[in-house]
Amino acid sequence: MQVENIEDIYELSPIQKGILFHSLFAPELGLYFFQMPFLLRGNLNIDAFSSAWEQVANRHASLRTGFFWQDINKPLQVVYQQVRVPLEQCDWRGLNPGEQEEQLNNFLDSDRALGFDLSQECLMRLTLFRLADNCYQFIWSRHFIVMDGWSIPTILGEVLQIYEAICEGKKVDLGPSIPYREYIEWLQKQDVAKAQRYWRQAIGELRSPTSLTNLDASSAFNSEEKYDEQRIYLSPETTAALQSFSRQHQLTLSTIFQGAWAMLLSYYSGVSKVVYGCTVAGRPVELLQDEPLIGLFVNSLPVWIEVASDQSLLVWLRQLQEQLLEMRQYEWSPLVDIQGWSQVPRSRPLFESILVYENAPVDSLLQKWEGNLEISNSTIFSNAPTFYKTNYPLTVAVYPDLKFCIGINYDFRRFDLATITHILEDFERLIQGILAQPNALLKDLMLPIDREYPMTLSLEREVTFSFELSAA
Repeated sequence: MQVENIEDIYELSPIQKGILFHSLFAPELGLYFFQMPFLLRGNLNIDAFSSAWEQVANRHASLRTGFFWQDINKPLQVVYQQVRVPLEQCDWRGLNPGEQEEQLNNFLDSDRALGFDLSQECLMRLTLFRLADNCYQFIWSRHFIVMDGWSIPTILGEVLQIYEAICEGKKVDLGPSIPYREYIEWLQKQDVAKAQRYWRQAIGELRSPTSLTNLDASSAFNSEEKYDEQRIYLSPETTAALQSFSRQHQLTLSTIFQGAWAMLLSYYSGVSKVVYGCTVAGRPVELLQDEPLIGLFVNSLPVWIEVASDQSLLVWLRQLQEQLLEMRQYEWSPLVDIQGWSQVPRSRPLFESILVYENAPVDSLLQKWEGNLEISNSTIFSNAPTFYKTNYPLTVAVYPDLKFCIGINYDFRRFDLATITHILEDFERLIQGILAQPNALLKDLMLPIDREYPMTLSLEREVTFSFELSAA
């Protein structure tokens, strides 16, 4: 720790404490490590690009923060006055496309294996690969403990704004930013007793998570850890129909997707009342001013809901939306406390699947930026999508765009590729059913599936669970 460079020291938020615990408990898993690829085309001013990133990092306290936990009573985060953000560069113009892709995949694997020392001053890395004279592959690696997805558009917007100003020989004044300390102080003022009353009423009778398999999660640690992600894209027509359905029935798109996932959980598990996790932005209205708010604010909360087969779809979705809206008042609640207010034992997770509706406007920001450099949240290589890994065995992420994307990040020890493919297919079929039959009862939307579900689990021996979903 460089004492002379310290600007501030304060406590961690509850979700930061949880992420720190998981990261230290199983460092070999590389949890909460994110890799984001960007394709850059044009005459890139590398010095200006590097300088822009460093200026942005030094603007925001969260981007120059390290964490300390050894030999102290409770973990603390240390904010440094200034940090360096090196931009590593490689020139691959002498390699053919196949060799470039192989080199990139090797880098991505080694970068993930390297991870982050959470005590270091800046928990992000920048790497730039020159593929051709006017084409670059840029990789932004970061740890989730210092920033969430909603921070990304602000960071990218500032980087691009500063980059353009440097290229034009101008100065840009972005004004002050809100230090993360203000959020920590805001958390400490919240009414915990009121939150406890709400959560005891909402999930006080919950006794166990809803699982997609009958495998105890703890037994998965007997095998080698491996995560993967599969995605499907809804057609532009289905995407437009979803948006129209949302407006017509005054339902958020997030509510529709969460409702579909709750219904799938009920179908798969055979129980009518299911629990899953949902991700909330967690940004306090009191702190949302003109200044940017960068840091980790998102939270994962349990949604426990009855999927009543005789209930009207639209009535049920509106009830779900009201439940989610009421929950927003207490979205700051620490998950560890929420579990303590339920009847789920501490030895088990509160939920085993989580749904993330990714509505942070990263792509729209890049599309609107009009500079002399074309930048997209993508890669020319098919095997290098955005990479992330959480401590949940199954994470469903919905990405809104011209075509909705549904991705499932899953633990290979508990699910195989065929199972995830079936889940994605069923998700799409159920969305189509919701659009086609808005006035139906829930039981009328039961998926008419007559094939077995192969829940093949890669453990010390192969164990296969199968079940059928019957039509109503």
